[in-house]
Amino acid sequence: MELPLALYFSLLGFLGAVLHVLVEARKLEDLRSFAAARHMAIGAIVGFIYYILYTDYSFPDTLMALVAGYAGADFIEVLIERYARRGKE
Repeated sequence: MELPLALYFSLLGFLGAVLHVLVEARKLEDLRSFAAARHMAIGAIVGFIYYILYTDYSFPDTLMALVAGYAGADFIEVLIERYARRGKE
């Protein structure tokens, strides 16, 4: 594992999550909430996971790491909600 490259992809995931938090924030308190911090942490984790799965170090992969960080927390929340509903049926 190349540590600098892994950190780079984690940073891209984190920046994608920060972008998501900034877009969704309605007021300043939304930026300082636990949900925002959780979203950014998950974005960094998703960026690292993308590093593990990526095919080549190129523009599309770096852009996709950013996008994965942007949408990562929402994707995980939807999976959890569907799994919880499935267990109740």
